[in-house]
Amino acid sequence: MAEGEERLLVQIGTYNTNLQGGAGLPQDLVDWLSPTLHVSSFLSKNPQAPDIVAIGFQELLPLHLGLAGLSSAVIDERDVHIRTQIEAHAPNHESYSLVAKVVNVGVALLVYARDDTVARCVHDVQTQWTGCGPAYMGNKGAVGVRFRVSDRGSKAGEVFTFVCAHLTAHEPNLAYRIANYDHIVRTLLFVPMSSSANQRATTIYSTSHLFFFGDLNFRVTMPPRSLGNEGPLHGEALSMLTDEKSREALKEFDQLRSAWRGGRVFVGLREGPFWTFKCTYKYELGEIDKYNTKRSPSWTDRILYATYTDSPASPEHSNINNISYTSVPSYTTSDHKPVVSMLLLPVPVTSDDSESSETEGKIPILQLPSTYIPTPDPLATLKRYIGRILDRIIGYIWAFFTIIGAGSAVVGIFNLFCGYIAWMWWWKTPAAMTPVEVD
Repeated sequence: MAEGEERLLVQIGTYNTNLQGGAGLPQDLVDWLSPTLHVSSFLSKNPQAPDIVAIGFQELLPLHLGLAGLSSAVIDERDVHIRTQIEAHAPNHESYSLVAKVVNVGVALLVYARDDTVARCVHDVQTQWTGCGPAYMGNKGAVGVRFRVSDRGSKAGEVFTFVCAHLTAHEPNLAYRIANYDHIVRTLLFVPMSSSANQRATTIYSTSHLFFFGDLNFRVTMPPRSLGNEGPLHGEALSMLTDEKSREALKEFDQLRSAWRGGRVFVGLREGPFWTFKCTYKYELGEIDKYNTKRSPSWTDRILYATYTDSPASPEHSNINNISYTSVPSYTTSDHKPVVSMLLLPVPVTSDDSESSETEGKIPILQLPSTYIPTPDPLATLKRYIGRILDRIIGYIWAFFTIIGAGSAVVGIFNLFCGYIAWMWWWKTPAAMTPVEVD
């Protein structure tokens, strides 16, 4: 890819499909994947297809099947389905190649590159996963894809890192979500792409462009009106979703935004104006615009990003243009709504002019505040595989109970218990214990 080319367009989508497996997506994905293709027409006289498309899922399939490692068929079906839809609705029917796909339990990520632009320049593809559930299990965690695009800015090019995550749920668990992110930073590690690198592994921040998205589960926490009314004010939050001005006021109670402003999480990352669309959780199943009143409506599904020319001195500003950031209300099989964003990357900085490239051919990386130094966990591999072993053990046991319970693990346990009682009764009956005499 020669210098001076048009700025790259990156399309990112994320969707918690509510454990639906193969039924989690409609056959026609135009409502989710196509709108951003039309947005690109504002950039030039002719509509421009995205150069990179990254699609993330959470709760990809029933949890016991995910823990047992039986997600391959679902992710393969999603790959064919998504790629077909992208190519069918691209402005000029551009073709795409799968760069990589990775899944851990129910968190999955697929990344595609446009054949006539980025795909021919992709090198050094890596995938990674980590769990941050109990004992590092994968019911919560993240997956990542990293690759290098050559001949952008320097001979070494630029590195792209995509991370799809599912963090701890429920409104009171803010500290756990922050700890989840720290764990992901320290254990979702990649092999250094530079031969001169001294580290054995690098964090998600050792990249030119970083995209972090998924069901991050940060909630809207409304303050109590008075000491006599300290419960969650779901009704008040619901009333503030009717128009963008009210939602902009509501965003000040968003846990993610508050924690980010305090430097507690997502350091160095930016986000578009998420309040331009309604909260993506928690909806009644089968409903386009009806929330479950047992939960405070929240923007749980988010897309954050950073590029190497972003300055730590301007944490609110990014050189990535967020052209479109929206949700898709028409999908009703999940209690979440999918989210999609179109991001326009800055023009590559040549190595001679880049402050972050001290020598010719060095890959530029993100600039971070001097107070934040992400470091790999030396026990990352051990922790990941402890979690995976537990995933498989629990997954197989759970799947066994589900099978003997005709789809219900609870019924399966009951059936096994009843069978054990019947066996013990039979074994202890005189008829079972008296030997049969043979003449």
